[in-house]
Amino acid sequence: MAKRDFYEILGVSKGATPEEIKKAYRKVAIQYHPDKNPGNKEAEEKFKEAAEAYEVLSNQEKRAQYDRFGHARPGNGGYGGGQHMNMDDIFSQFGDIFGGGGGSPFDSFFGGGGGGRKRQRKGSNLRIKLKLTLEEIANGVEKKIKVNRLTQAEGVTFKNCTTCNGTGQTRKVVNTMLGQMVSTSTCPACNGAGQIIDKKPSGVDSSGLVSKEEVISIKIPAGVADGMQLSMSGKGNDAPGGGIPGDLLILIEEQEDSQLKREGNNVVYDLYVNFVDAALGTSVEVPSIGGRVKIKIEPGTQSGKILRLRGKGIKDLNGYETGDQLVYVNVWTPKKLTPEEKAKLESLRNSPNFEPKPDASDKGFFERMKEFFN
Repeated sequence: MAKRDFYEILGVSKGATPEEIKKAYRKVAIQYHPDKNPGNKEAEEKFKEAAEAYEVLSNQEKRAQYDRFGHARPGNGGYGGGQHMNMDDIFSQFGDIFGGGGGSPFDSFFGGGGGGRKRQRKGSNLRIKLKLTLEEIANGVEKKIKVNRLTQAEGVTFKNCTTCNGTGQTRKVVNTMLGQMVSTSTCPACNGAGQIIDKKPSGVDSSGLVSKEEVISIKIPAGVADGMQLSMSGKGNDAPGGGIPGDLLILIEEQEDSQLKREGNNVVYDLYVNFVDAALGTSVEVPSIGGRVKIKIEPGTQSGKILRLRGKGIKDLNGYETGDQLVYVNVWTPKKLTPEEKAKLESLRNSPNFEPKPDASDKGFFERMKEFFN
């Protein structure tokens, strides 16, 4: 079943501001919240659906990628949002949306809810740069890289936080003319984890984490571009106290090729031929993605002619089509000639075949380019 549009789920336009998106999500989250719809599976799915939409649209980078590619996000199979998050992960958003420390918004509105939900902390993200050749970008590649991650150390023991009694939240009761109002906030002692370290070995930081080198395999899809950022869920730093690991963010750097130039999904090569080959015709080899290919230069080829090698470009990121290789023919004129060469050319100077005779096919360079791309 096809996913619904994220903007449609929250009921906002594509030009909505971050505040409008937050307000819309708050409204939908309250409407379909499990505490308000106990046992209603349809409401629960819509609740998760809204969480996924908000998780993407509230993040500037993810929103930009979604606006460009839709649900077919480059990387590991789409957006790892609400449909793939557990409920604790979704409720961790509420610290921002409802101004508390996580849990159910109905607890703070009505003072009930049986103690709320413990907030699961998320580890920090890791960021790396990955350099790729033009051929790797065109075909896709799997890379093994070494990263230093913060991981849970062995021998660390935890105990319930005494400040919040293991709930991860502190509560404040305020008496008003409408009755008691209860507000919740993240516990300052455990930062919402509900646990604090009891014992830890030497060399382990105050969060119970230790830095370790790890080899991670990254699958890069064909068609990525310079400056694009991919994400691997759960491959960042571990969270203190056994929460949700952060993500590994991979920034793509495209290495400049010495012969081929990328233009969108097409690749361009400048071919230089001497005017004898251009006049008489010849066959030449040109570099291409995956190896050299032989092409034919027709007799009478003019400088500026563009030859198209179909399917020799870069595969579209969404996998729908593959670009072409464009060979720009440049007729090279020698600057130095021997006396014998000059004599031969002089004998041809007055030949009627060497008189410029432009016809319908001998249009200017920019006119030919316009016709080519139309």
